[in-house]
Amino acid sequence: MTAKEIGCCGAYCKTCMKQQRESYPTEKTCRGCKLGYESGERDLSKAKCEIKICCFREKHLETCADCPDFPCEIVGTFWSKKGWKYQQYRKQLEFIRKNGYEKFLKRADQWKGPRGKLEIA
Repeated sequence: MTAKEIGCCGAYCKTCMKQQRESYPTEKTCRGCKLGYESGERDLSKAKCEIKICCFREKHLETCADCPDFPCEIVGTFWSKKGWKYQQYRKQLEFIRKNGYEKFLKRADQWKGPRGKLEIA
C-alpha cells in the first residue's frame, strides 16, 4: 500500500472493486487517479479531471492534502456534489493533512471500498 493508490481527491483506489478486477482483462476497469502515468502506460496530458490536472499534473503533488491552497475552489466544487462519498473524500484529505499518509494507509487498507470511517484525531 502506497500513497500512489490514493486519488488526488482522497479516494483510496486500492480497495475499489473496479481496480480489483485485474484478473478479468476483458472487462473495462478503473486504473485510479494516478496509476499508469509513471510507466508511460497513460498520458497525463490527456487527463480531463480538474482535480487531477491541478494536483497531479500541474502541482506534482500526491493528493490535494499536500496543497498549500487546500481547500480550493476546484476541490470545493467536487465536495458540493450530491452523495455521501464526496464528504467522505473530504474527511480523508483532512485526515491525511493532520495525520499523514502512513496513518491513513494503515486504516484505509482495512476498508472494503474506496472510502471508510475515519476519526479526525
